[in-house]
Amino acid sequence: MTPAAERVLEVAGKLFYDNGIHAVGVEAIANEANVTKKTLYDRFGSKDALIAQYLRRRDERWREHVVRVVEQRTRMTPTRRLLLVFDALEEWMATENPRGCAFVNAQAELPDAGHPGREVIREQKQWLLDYLRTLAREAGIRNPRKIATSVLLLLEGATVTASLGVVPGAVGNAKEVAKQLIELN
Repeated sequence: MTPAAERVLEVAGKLFYDNGIHAVGVEAIANEANVTKKTLYDRFGSKDALIAQYLRRRDERWREHVVRVVEQRTRMTPTRRLLLVFDALEEWMATENPRGCAFVNAQAELPDAGHPGREVIREQKQWLLDYLRTLAREAGIRNPRKIATSVLLLLEGATVTASLGVVPGAVGNAKEVAKQLIELN
């Protein structure tokens, strides 16, 4: 990607997350990135393609963050490693996600099932579910699919609840519930 395209993507990502996808036009992105609209369209083709690329880039960063948090603590038991996903979420919420999940926010703004961003959103959630299933299998959990599904639901609910400020310590509470579910299994 050219330096101009990188700037456009960085600016678009910040503006889309902070203000909402529909509230931000390509002219505002181009102006903030100090490029022309022609450059933006030459590099990305359309606003829809830029949205998909923004979501893809954010997903890459999220995946790297989750894996880094889980994998850096290799001395932990496999069950504890599964619960580390909540620690990763808590860290991410503090630095990257004050307005809640960018993918859930984008899903609400992209009602067209054929929008290229919708596939990125689905892939992001599927990756997390698959990763949780892998961690559950490594922990020797009898029904890793069921536990992974429950943990995903707890993570998603904690993300929304924490961003709304409704339940103090939402991620920690969800982690505790996940721990209890795993112990029951």
